[in-house]
Amino acid sequence: VCVLERQIFDFLGYQWAPILANFVHIIIVILGLFGTIQYRPRYITGYAVWLVFWVTWNVFVICFYLEAGDLSKETDLILTFNISMHRSWWMENGPGCTVTSVTPAPEWAPEDHRYITVSGCLLEYQYIEVAHSSLQIFLALAGFIYACYVVKCITEEEDSFDFIGGFDSYGYQGPQKTSHLQLQPMYMLSTELEERA
Repeated sequence: VCVLERQIFDFLGYQWAPILANFVHIIIVILGLFGTIQYRPRYITGYAVWLVFWVTWNVFVICFYLEAGDLSKETDLILTFNISMHRSWWMENGPGCTVTSVTPAPEWAPEDHRYITVSGCLLEYQYIEVAHSSLQIFLALAGFIYACYVVKCITEEEDSFDFIGGFDSYGYQGPQKTSHLQLQPMYMLSTELEERA
């Protein structure tokens, strides 16, 4: 549910890299749920491996919005693949934000874009994005622990399953000959009848 909410806001901001990452994450979550329901440890293991990449992606997003190192949130190439000049949807629509158009637009501004200033925000957009990514990291860590636990339970259950005595020495034993049962040939029975006659 959190990823779907995040996907919607990334679509509104035309941020193509997060849209693609969210889409892949949704598909992997569905496969992980399928693996859990169908007792398929490979699917769950794949989900756990993906969560490592998902945490790495979210750590990158946090570093991007907090401008750690040489990263800058003003760069179009990273999150929009340099296709558009859009930013986070929360930049203009955050809690308490007021948007005012600047007229006339500066000469360097593209003609098909409006030039605005945003002020009065109760919480800056980069902190909202950081909060989203932090929540995703927390959920991914919980999902990773759960996935490891489920894989462990499924593999233990498969190891303890008895295939009609295949692994268990105390399992089903087929009928065996008993030593007190003696079989007599048929001709002896006929000789006994002749003696009696």
